[in-house]
This record gives sequence, C-alpha cells and structure tokens, in this order.
Amino acid sequence: MTLSQFFVAAIFILVIGTLIFTRFRPSLIFASAAGACFLTGVVPVELALQKGANPGLVTLVVLLLVSVGLEKARWLRTISDGLINGSLKASLVRLTTATALSSAFLNNTAVVAALASSVKAQRRHPAAKLLLPLSYAAILGGTLTLIGTSTNLIVNSFVVDRGVPGLDFFAFLPVGVAAALVGLLVLLLCNRLLPAGPVTDEPVTEYLLEAEVVGDAPLDGKTVEQNGLRRLETLYLVEIVRDGHVISPVAPTEVIKSGDKLIFSGDVRDLGRLQDIQGLRVFALEDKALDIDLTEVVISPSSSILGQTLKSCQFRTRFDAAVVAMRRGGERLSGKLGEIELRAGDALLLAVGPDFKHHLNIDKNFYVISGREVRRELSRRDNWLLGLGFGAVVAGAALGWFSLLKGLVLLLGGMLCLGIVSTAELQRRFPFQIWLIIACALVLAEAFAGSGLADVLAGGLRDLLQGWGPLAGLVGIFLLTLALTELMTNNAAAALAFPLGWSLAESFGVSWMPFAMAVAYGASASFLTPFGYQTNLMVQNLGGYHLRDFIRAGLPLTVAYSVTVLALLPLVFPF
Repeated sequence: MTLSQFFVAAIFILVIGTLIFTRFRPSLIFASAAGACFLTGVVPVELALQKGANPGLVTLVVLLLVSVGLEKARWLRTISDGLINGSLKASLVRLTTATALSSAFLNNTAVVAALASSVKAQRRHPAAKLLLPLSYAAILGGTLTLIGTSTNLIVNSFVVDRGVPGLDFFAFLPVGVAAALVGLLVLLLCNRLLPAGPVTDEPVTEYLLEAEVVGDAPLDGKTVEQNGLRRLETLYLVEIVRDGHVISPVAPTEVIKSGDKLIFSGDVRDLGRLQDIQGLRVFALEDKALDIDLTEVVISPSSSILGQTLKSCQFRTRFDAAVVAMRRGGERLSGKLGEIELRAGDALLLAVGPDFKHHLNIDKNFYVISGREVRRELSRRDNWLLGLGFGAVVAGAALGWFSLLKGLVLLLGGMLCLGIVSTAELQRRFPFQIWLIIACALVLAEAFAGSGLADVLAGGLRDLLQGWGPLAGLVGIFLLTLALTELMTNNAAAALAFPLGWSLAESFGVSWMPFAMAVAYGASASFLTPFGYQTNLMVQNLGGYHLRDFIRAGLPLTVAYSVTVLALLPLVFPF
C-alpha cells in the first residue's frame, strides 16, 4: 500500500470509530474527514467542489424541502382516526399497512409523528403494542420507492456520481414489496414480544419532574414522611438536589430544607398533586404566561440544542416554552432538569407560551407529538392542489416524462406561489447537515477510489472469497451495511458502505446494481436499536421502550427481512 492509501484507510477507520464511539455530530465528522482529504491534495479542488452539486444530492435536498409543505397536508390526520378500531390484530394490520404505503412517498418522520398522535390518544389497546410496529412499518415502506427514504436517494447520489444513469423511481419496488410484506407479517406474528403497557392516553412512567421548596415554606425543617411526600400514590420522590449535591435514595427521615429541588418521577397527569402542596413550586407552572395544557415533543437528531442543557441553551427564551417534565426511554435520569444534557430522542413535556407556535425553529428542533397544533393546516383547495401536484410529479418521473429533480423543482415553485410554504420556512428547514454529510461522503468516496485503496481492498476480498463468487460478496456487503446502520445512522452507513460495494462489483467483473441495492436495503434494516433510524428514536420515548424491547421484537424482523432481500436480489438484479 502507498502512503496515500494508508492515509485514506486511516481516515475511514477514524470516521467509523468516531461515529460509533463518540457523540460528535456526523456532519462534523464527515466534514473533518473530507477537509483532510481536500487539504492534503488526495482529492483535487475541482472534484471536491463538484460533489456539492451532485444531481442525486440536489434531488434529495429539493425533496426534503417539498416535504415541508407535504407535512402540512391533512391526508394522514384524516385517515389516522379510523386505523385503530376493533381487535389489536386488525388495528395492527390497518396501522402498519397505511404507514408503509404512506412512507413509500412521504417523509418517514412526518408519517410517524402524525400517526403517533392517534396511537397515543386511543384507549382501546396499549400504545406500546403499536408504536414500535409503527416505526418498523415506516422503515419497510421507505424501501418501496426511490423517494421512500433518504437512504435510497443517497445511494442514487453515489450512482450518479459514478457517471451512470440514476436509479429508476420504482427500481426498489420488486424486492421492497416482498420484504415489506414479510416484515409486516412478522410484526403481526411477533407482536406478543412487545411490552404490554397500560391502556391509557398518556404514558405514566419514566418522566422526571422538578419542584422547588420556596423560602419560609411549611415544608422547611420537616421530614419527607411528615410532609406527606411519601404518600403521593402516582408520583415518587427519587432525589433531592441540595447545594449541587444529589441525595438519592431519599429516606423517609430526610429533612426538607428551603431551596431544595425535589425530583419526582411518575404520572405526569398528576402534576396537580404537587401544585396542591403549599410551599412547593413546580417549575414552569407558576408562570401565568404559559399554557398548562401541556405539549409533548421529541428532540430531533438535527436539533441545535443537542449536547446542551436547558439552562445553557436558554430554552425558555428560544422557544417561548418551559420544560415541565423530561423522559429518556430506557434510561434513568438524575439531577436538576435544567442541568441534564439533552439528547436526540428525549421526550419533553412543555408548558408553552402564546408565541410558541409562531417560532420559526420549532420544526427544526422537535417532532410535535401531542398538544397544541404548531403547523398551519392547509385549506381544502391547497390540499387538493398539493396532492394533485405531487401525484403528477411521481407519475411523470416514474413514466420517464421528465426527471424527478425537474418535477420537484416545479412543484416547489408552485408551493411558494400558493403560499403553502414560505422562503423563510425553506431557509429554516434547509437540510444543511444531510447535504454536508453526503457531499463530504462523496469526497471520501473519491479519495477511496482515486488513491487505489478501493481496488486493493476489493481485490483482497475477492481473493478471500475465491470459490464462493460474487454472491458471497453481495451477502458480505449487505451484512456490513446492516451492522453499520445499527451502530450509527442509516445515512452514514450507506455513505461508508457504497464505495466498497461498488469496488467489489468491479473486482468481480459483475453488475454494480445488486451491490448498490444491497447497500440501500442494508442501510434501511435498522430494527435492533433505536439509534440507527429517526423514527425508532421517536417511538422509544413515546412507548417507554428499552433496548431489550428493540432486540426482542427486531431480531426476528431483521432475520426475515435479510433472508428475503438476499434471496431476491440476485434474481431481480442479476450479476
């Protein structure tokens, strides 16, 4: 291996290691790696700049901007009310089928956010039996079309970057339909593996609440037992924060002092119990400017407040809302609410002010699950025009009348003219991090191929698989991508695995198509952990799932999905 090949190999190892073992933003990791390749001359300036305008990448960006308007449509909310009705099995069939079909054409996170509200609001079946299948169905539905998931469009970006025509709109459909049907059947048969939580419209466990003992309170100087703080039934005093120190567990004989921060966990609907205790002030609820009709949100992976605390990010000022309670699925939170470092997927209960729904940064930072509606719903006319326009774009692109990019640009222009979206919204929701990750990943792929490292690795793998043929290589690249997507994110996994898959196909002297598809389907197979896919993060907190729940329910789905995909890929896309 040459010096440049060693350098590129070290870059790739560092990228994979930091993505798996650190909490640095993927965009920062990819940008740093691409910058190193650019500054050292491994990738020429002209080529590096061209990657940012890759037609496949531009198509992905425009589609995500179009999704800003599609999220306002009433379609999902109109059909969601009738999905959960009758037996659990029938409800599950309707919910997962509708979710999969919707996710084939709409943004997955928007689909899950819209339908999760109905799942949480219904009282017929435990939400924990439905929320994880909802996320899995959205993932399966995304594999049906080119625009079903950003992963497919990312793979298409790499294909176009290789100088060959992009993937057809329905190229994913034959394998995707079979995998989705098998996956939905597994979800139906294995639903008993999911936890059976209470049938209620609000999860009642794992929320963390904070209340402060005010000066000269009747509570001061009395023990926990004397103050009746052990007899709140649905709320449990888990910690006392005093002068920066945490007292836990809290003994009945512990004396309460003024200024103490009392940390409770339990049923958030019983906040009134705390308000009734004289001298105890529940954070945010004493502010008359805030609405106590609480709004539940989940922090998105693209939020600008990740890694910060409520205090350091000035949450109240930034969003005109205060956090009443916080929950992190499967993990015990500790300490004052204002000093807990925020992570993607954290669920927050907010008391919101009158300007909350008008803030321009809500959609970028949160998925609004329940409570007051933030988005302006479209009129009936705009709903029809948007639906017809989007349908025309899909049909025209599928029939080859025009490119998907041209159709999406025209649709986006029409949405601007009708006022469905504004330039301010598009500026706020511009997917800069996704654009940066993919553009930088294309630079890394260029370094991987240009340095000769791709040929070296592919040749070594071909020799290792001598006698087994390209089928073994196809299985290997699929399983590698699947493992990466569980450890990092689907987009990062596709970006890292594609260059190796392409080089492996060239090394065997066979078609690149089955290997590209293996990367796409492998990157979408995020069923074992909540970390690889945004919708999994969303439902983790909403359903109160632990990691073991994902493994228990996701393992049979992963096996069935993988067997189906690997059996069909060589048949549908011959070598």
